[in-house]
Amino acid sequence: MGQFPLLNRRIVWLFFLFSLILLGFCATRYLPLRVLLPIPCTATEIELSQNEAFQLFNGIFRFRNNAICRYELAALATLYDRSTLYGSWAYEHQAKKVKYLRQWCNKQGVRLITIESLIRLNKVTPRGNILRVTLLASTEYKYSYYNEPDRINLMRLGSYHSLDLIRTDETWKIVREWYTDPFADSLRMDEAQVGVNQAYILQQKPRDFTNLHPRRLAAVAYADEFCGAANDAEKGFKYNTAYKNYNYSGGDCTNFASQILHEGGGLPKTALWNYGKDGSPSWVNARAFNNYMLNSGRATRLCYGAYDQVLKASYQLLPGDYIAYEKKGKVSHISVVTGADSKGYTLVNSHNADRYRVPWDLGWSDRGIKFHLVRVHY
Repeated sequence: MGQFPLLNRRIVWLFFLFSLILLGFCATRYLPLRVLLPIPCTATEIELSQNEAFQLFNGIFRFRNNAICRYELAALATLYDRSTLYGSWAYEHQAKKVKYLRQWCNKQGVRLITIESLIRLNKVTPRGNILRVTLLASTEYKYSYYNEPDRINLMRLGSYHSLDLIRTDETWKIVREWYTDPFADSLRMDEAQVGVNQAYILQQKPRDFTNLHPRRLAAVAYADEFCGAANDAEKGFKYNTAYKNYNYSGGDCTNFASQILHEGGGLPKTALWNYGKDGSPSWVNARAFNNYMLNSGRATRLCYGAYDQVLKASYQLLPGDYIAYEKKGKVSHISVVTGADSKGYTLVNSHNADRYRVPWDLGWSDRGIKFHLVRVHY
């Protein structure tokens, strides 16, 4: 009889250790944050209206965006309780993202002007002294090139967040945050060619797309209409509900690209490239999609290689073409060309993370990534 209490204690300890391991994995993948915010509060029970909750989270994002825009790591650090493991990891990851963004801007020859997030609260649930919130953030970046400071360019990145805030005697603290990270694959940028690339980019001129084929224009219109969280409030941050959202089952980027080419660009479905109750492999899988388009003759690859190898060819891409992103020998993402900025630099839309008119390599500047630049035959 005396062995059973000991056995039970061992089971409890094993469960405790397993929980710690699981929490560590989640911390690495979803970047939980513990944030110290300069928002005074003294009550023990949470009583926030929807508007008060919005103001709270809007303030969090505004403070963070300003710190990122100005590359102020010290200010960013004040948001995190770095005495905790999760808080330290979260700050370190954010700091890497800020450094990457600064490197990318330097490579591009641009300066950030503003970063502003439009917040939409989906659900606010008080639980004792915890406030649990899910929200959408459409974050708009404005930038200008060094030699054209008065020409403002705009891009938007959309992300989905789940946060827990705890209220203490003096402050709010974020104790958990999960979100889609648009810079997850871009934290090892190769700086060797930065000066050469910047000089080339700054020499370029705007591109004229006024004589595009109508089907290309229709493809772009569809891509803008359904770019999800990267859209503006007027268009409702929506996906096309006639199609399944694959974000939670492998990713929705290829499904969205297929919709753009079919619904917008008018490419007919085939036996291999098809969507019924579900999408065929070449409709929803990035690698299968790219192989199908190239092997069927519906598209032609203009260039393939690392960033430095394809930069010049990227200026040949037209709205309605697509880019396939290859990581560790496997195509894992598809984006569709939707325009160009004031220097003719190619812009793309995509899902997960949601993007609207974003420079084609932003978030994909890891030195191990290769690019397929593909012309679609409409």
